Amino acid sequence: MALDGLVIANLTYDLETALSGGRIQKIYQPENDALVLTIKNNRKNYRLLLSANASLPLVYLTEEAGNNPLTAPGFCMLLRKHLNGGKILSVTQPGMERILIFDIEHLNEMGDLCRKRLVIELMGKHSNIIFCQPDGTIIDSIKHISASVSSVREVLPGRSYFIPNTMDKVDPSSVSREDFISRMQASPSPVSKAIYTRFTGISPVVAEELCYRASLDSRQDTGSLSENEYLHLYRIFSQMMEDVKNHVFSPNIVYDGKQPVEFSCIPLTSYHGMTTVSFDSMSEVLRTYYAEKNAATRIRQKSSDLRHIVTTALDRTRKKYDLQIKQLKDTQKREKYKVYGEMINTYGYDLPDGAKVLNCTNYYTGKEMAVPLDPTLSPRENSLKYFERYGKLKRTYEALTTLTEETRQEMEHLDSIATSLNIAVSEADLAAIREELVRSGYVKKHTSGKKPQKSRMVSQPFHYISSDGYDIYVGKNNLQNDELTFKVASGNDWWFHAKGIPGSHVIVKSGNDDLPDRTFEEAARLAAYYSKGRDSEKLEVDYIQKKFIKKPAAARPGFVIYHTNYSMMIAPDVSGITLVSS
Repeated sequence: MALDGLVIANLTYDLETALSGGRIQKIYQPENDALVLTIKNNRKNYRLLLSANASLPLVYLTEEAGNNPLTAPGFCMLLRKHLNGGKILSVTQPGMERILIFDIEHLNEMGDLCRKRLVIELMGKHSNIIFCQPDGTIIDSIKHISASVSSVREVLPGRSYFIPNTMDKVDPSSVSREDFISRMQASPSPVSKAIYTRFTGISPVVAEELCYRASLDSRQDTGSLSENEYLHLYRIFSQMMEDVKNHVFSPNIVYDGKQPVEFSCIPLTSYHGMTTVSFDSMSEVLRTYYAEKNAATRIRQKSSDLRHIVTTALDRTRKKYDLQIKQLKDTQKREKYKVYGEMINTYGYDLPDGAKVLNCTNYYTGKEMAVPLDPTLSPRENSLKYFERYGKLKRTYEALTTLTEETRQEMEHLDSIATSLNIAVSEADLAAIREELVRSGYVKKHTSGKKPQKSRMVSQPFHYISSDGYDIYVGKNNLQNDELTFKVASGNDWWFHAKGIPGSHVIVKSGNDDLPDRTFEEAARLAAYYSKGRDSEKLEVDYIQKKFIKKPAAARPGFVIYHTNYSMMIAPDVSGITLVSS
């Protein structure tokens, strides 16, 4: 998530193009550290969000109006007084800093033409929105920074505004080849770190991309680079900066499946096996990225209680399973005790009183053996003692064999629910998983005085269209897997599932056609991706026609059996497969 100098340069160009010459119509402050400006330019209204939030500083054009408080904060009132009706003269970025400067022309109370400057600093916890005179005198700011908070710079009315230079970085857009190499060689460090710590506006993501384009190991020490490697790196570096200066941008988001991973204004060629989606503007990138990221974060937060329930139950079940396996191993000596009893009955008739061992030939193996004896007991009592041990261990073995299988199935069921939680993309999906946990007894059903309503599944499966035009459905949880396999799929439709691990049931509606190989491969890729083995390089996927799938009586949700299936090894990758609905 690199809101770096390059992204700000792209944003500056977009905003300068859209807003320069426009008039500020409205100003309101929906949050303590955020503003929304409505600007009219070229017969079109724009909404500009300016956020100095410490954890998520942002500037972009938005369609959402946001909340307009009935009582405006003091900073908002000040801006309204000076800037309402003001004309945006320019939007600039100093150097490659994470700073946007709006120069605005307006009329004062006397009707005289004046200028003001609105500075937005997008620097993490140091983010701020500062209102200045043209000479840099601070009129006010959305956050006041006193000397007790920062020893580097005060941000208070009456103080002079300046950009602190605490990192000894230089503007990458104007650095010479000699200066670039000397700064890279200044002190030993990994190549990527040297790039983003010595040049303004370069993020670790861009530094990694530069190393990748230059065919360099980003972890390689700067002192180990040859002259030719430095020259090649500088050539790549200067080409990138030249594109920025010429406003050659490629706003994009990199996706891992449906999850947004990174965004930038340059092509990120180092992200292998992921999908890159291009956009028309950086504002559109930021709107989309953070909306999707926030949606994923929100679902993650809402599922935290379910995750805790599943994780706790899974840990408890695993401990129980390990204990049962250990006890089951202890029963393996039962046959030895049975043989001991039989040997005493066969050879113990002439044992002397007080004997501690019976040496005899084991008639099962033909080998000599020694049977330990309790000297205080008679041969018959020793024999009965061993048979009792055998009987007890045999009963334990039979009981544990059943219990262990039940515990293993419970563990697999919980593991499949944990996988469903990772697949969930909506609150409806979480509701279906909670319903499964209620049915399985892991969550108590909430009861009230009201008449219980019949529950219904509102969560919908993923719907894909193969490259050959066939509908592919992917279950998001066990209840939905059963629904797809036994109600949606017909006999000649094809069923796919990752072999031996929790995952989604994938159904291809064949329409009684012979499916093309490409559709088989795409369905297998989906089955591999929507499974616990998503991060594997390749997975084995089973596939078979639905008519050969059976569900045992009283089986847990999502559990099926099948025989004589086909299998293929496939990469868990959904790129290039059209998602219709989720």
